[in-house]
Amino acid sequence: MKKKKRKVEVVVISDIHLGTYGCHAKELLHYLKSIKPGIVVLNGDIVDVWQFSKTYWPGSHMKVVKHLLKWIGNGTKTYYVTGNHDEMLRRFVGMKMGALSIVNKVVLNLDDGKKAWIFHGDVFDVTMQYSRWLAKLGSKGYDILILINRFVNFISQKILKRGKLSLSKKIKQSVKSAVAFINNFEQTSAEIGIQNKYDYVICGHIHHPEIKTITTEAGSITYMNSGDWVENLSSLEYTDGEWSIYQFSKFDNEKMKMESKEEEKDMDNAKIFNNMLLEFNLHHQ
Repeated sequence: MKKKKRKVEVVVISDIHLGTYGCHAKELLHYLKSIKPGIVVLNGDIVDVWQFSKTYWPGSHMKVVKHLLKWIGNGTKTYYVTGNHDEMLRRFVGMKMGALSIVNKVVLNLDDGKKAWIFHGDVFDVTMQYSRWLAKLGSKGYDILILINRFVNFISQKILKRGKLSLSKKIKQSVKSAVAFINNFEQTSAEIGIQNKYDYVICGHIHHPEIKTITTEAGSITYMNSGDWVENLSSLEYTDGEWSIYQFSKFDNEKMKMESKEEEKDMDNAKIFNNMLLEFNLHHQ
C-alpha cells in the first residue's frame, strides 16, 4: 500500500553534510519520502567534500542520493546550488543534466508574482574568504563535537531517560561573537535582497532555520534560512503562496521507527548503487 505524499510546490534543503557522522540521513530520507515537490532547491553543502572519507559512507547516505536522483529522473526540476563544503562543483556551474541544474544562485519566479533569491551564503563568511584552512579546521572540530554530542545523547536518553541535548547549539547561542555573526549574516543578506528588489532572500550555511521580515531604510524583505540536517533537521517549504519551516519532530521519529521495522534490512552501497543506475536508465529509455 502506497503512502499518500504531501504536495509541496517548492522545497529548499541545505547543509545535509552527507559523508559526516553528524548527518541525519535516515531522518532526511523519511522526510523526502513523505513529500511530492514541484521544485527542489538543494542549497549547498549537500555532500561534505571537505570531510569525505572512503571509510565512512553508510547505506543511509547512499539512499538519500538515490532518492534525489529518482526525483531528477522523474523530471522534478532540481537546482543544486553550490556551497563551501561542495565547492568543487563550482567548476560545473551552468551545467544541465535533464531536470538538474548546477548553479551558484537561483531566482525563482513564484506563482504569486513574487521573486525568491536563493544562494548558500558562504560568500558573506569572512573566514571563508581569508582563512580557508582555518574554516576547514573549524569544520573538523565541529564534526568531533557532533560525535561527542551523540555519546552524550545516548547517556541522556537511554540511561538518564531525558531528552536530547545539542552542545553545538548551546555553544552558538552562548558565544556573543557567534550570535553577532548570525545577525550580521541575516542583515547583509536582507540589504542586498532589498537593493535588488527581491521579495524573499533564502540562505543556508549558518545552520539556523529562520523566517522573519527585515526592514531597512531602503525597504523590507522576508529573510529565510533552511537550517540543516545535522542539528535542526529542517527545510523550507512553499505551498499556496506561503513559506513555512519544516522541522523533524518526535512524531516523525516514532513514525520512522515503525516504518523501518516493516522495511527490508539495509542493502550495502554496491546494491543500492546498482539499483539506482537501473532505475535511472529505465527513466531515460
